[in-house]
Amino acid sequence: MQAALGLSRVIDRLSEAIGKSVMWLILVAILISAANAVVRKLFNTSSNAWLEAQWYLFGAAFLLAASYTLKQNEHIRIDIVYGLFPRRRQHWIDLFGHLFFLLPFVLLMAWMLVPYAWQAWKIGQVSTNAGGLVIWPARALLAAGFVLLVLQALSEIVKKVAVIRGLIADPHPFVSAHEAAEKEGEALAAEVARLAAEETRTEGRT
Repeated sequence: MQAALGLSRVIDRLSEAIGKSVMWLILVAILISAANAVVRKLFNTSSNAWLEAQWYLFGAAFLLAASYTLKQNEHIRIDIVYGLFPRRRQHWIDLFGHLFFLLPFVLLMAWMLVPYAWQAWKIGQVSTNAGGLVIWPARALLAAGFVLLVLQALSEIVKKVAVIRGLIADPHPFVSAHEAAEKEGEALAAEVARLAAEETRTEGRT
């Protein structure tokens, strides 16, 4: 189990490094979009290559950060009865979902997308838009995103088993919406009290 946890930590570091790096692609996409708009307005010209580059960059940021989002437990979930169960049962629900829903899906997608990207690279497929870019990088991003999700899914399964067995602490303690609202209210009240105390001290000095 310790070897599996060691591998899980490596996967987590990989997902985190990639996830934090690709966020800069959003900025690059915004700059390209702004430059393209300015050129189009000033010189009445544009290029499909620049438009497709924006799509590639947004796609890269979304797909390559998906595994980091999973690692941070930030994917959207619809909680109807999950919050009613004790935390140990929630761990079992998570483990069941990872094993029988998440992992099979991402494995299937990775298995289908890797040859899909490879085929586009082999034939040198190009966008059907005039002046467009080559297609294989976009397909490669799809494949890479799901391969990273496969790795992170395995990491989450290992960590969930370790938490259930009491080998590691829960990396994501569950907080219900009600508890989150209470904590946010307490933090806000503490901040207001701090500001009021500072104002009182300032008035005392004057």
